[in-house]
Amino acid sequence: MMTGVRSKFFSSPAAVGAAIVGALLPFVALVCEIHSINCGISGIMPVWEEICGTPYAPPAVSHWLGTDYQGRSVLLRALAGTVPAFKVGIIAGMVSVFIGVTLGVCAGFFRGRTDDIVVWLYSTFASMPSLLFILSFALLSATSPGLKAVLEKCGAFLHIAPGALAVYLAIGITGWVGLCRVIRAETMKLRDMPYVNAAKIAGVSPAVIIWRHILPNVRHLVIIYFTLNFGAAVMMEVLVGYLGLGGSSGIPGWGNMIAAGQERLWRGVWWELTASGGLMFILILALNLLGDSLRDALDPRSS
Repeated sequence: MMTGVRSKFFSSPAAVGAAIVGALLPFVALVCEIHSINCGISGIMPVWEEICGTPYAPPAVSHWLGTDYQGRSVLLRALAGTVPAFKVGIIAGMVSVFIGVTLGVCAGFFRGRTDDIVVWLYSTFASMPSLLFILSFALLSATSPGLKAVLEKCGAFLHIAPGALAVYLAIGITGWVGLCRVIRAETMKLRDMPYVNAAKIAGVSPAVIIWRHILPNVRHLVIIYFTLNFGAAVMMEVLVGYLGLGGSSGIPGWGNMIAAGQERLWRGVWWELTASGGLMFILILALNLLGDSLRDALDPRSS
């Protein structure tokens, strides 16, 4: 089965290209994160903070995508922006997958009152403005001593500013609705399958049935939605950064770069906005193509 999935996946040029980008950018983010941690320990300045030319220098051989208002390399700063992008994608994606799968499986398997509560929950979250919830959660994390202390401890371990971590968690909390609906519908169908009914008659507990028979059959949906939620989380983090909120332990973010570059477009300084926006476009496009390819390869109902 896995051989067929691999052959189907790699038969698509778009899937192969998306997989290459999906492997290259995480490597860049990992190198930048290691460099940032090492600089923090050694007390030296990261390369993306070093002055490499005159302010607003246009693209040249010495700095391929020009410099910003301080003379720092725009290319290096845009590459460093992959760090918060992947952090928010992974953290928010894991949070949304955990909530969506847990509630979706419980609602679809147990039905009744449990299903009513879950439907009410995701209907409430679906009608809530995501950006407003994210900003409110970030404000709560800054004013609540208990939550702030937890975020500071977790943020120190993950090398993320507490405010940024609050934003990442809030994005994950608001991103589980679509997956929950799909998992709920699929679980309702699976719970009436003959092998599930046979397990019930044999006296197998619901927890074991869910673990052995339900979750393995919705795994492809989880992989697909995690990929898509990853891209959505990155775009939301860029939007929050564009508004000047969050932060990421001194590492530049694409949202901050886009906001700064927008203010300088009237001076003909286009490279800062192009670098950050271009990298974000490449990452989101690769994730969307990867999600579509995984859906076609993993879903047995697709042709």
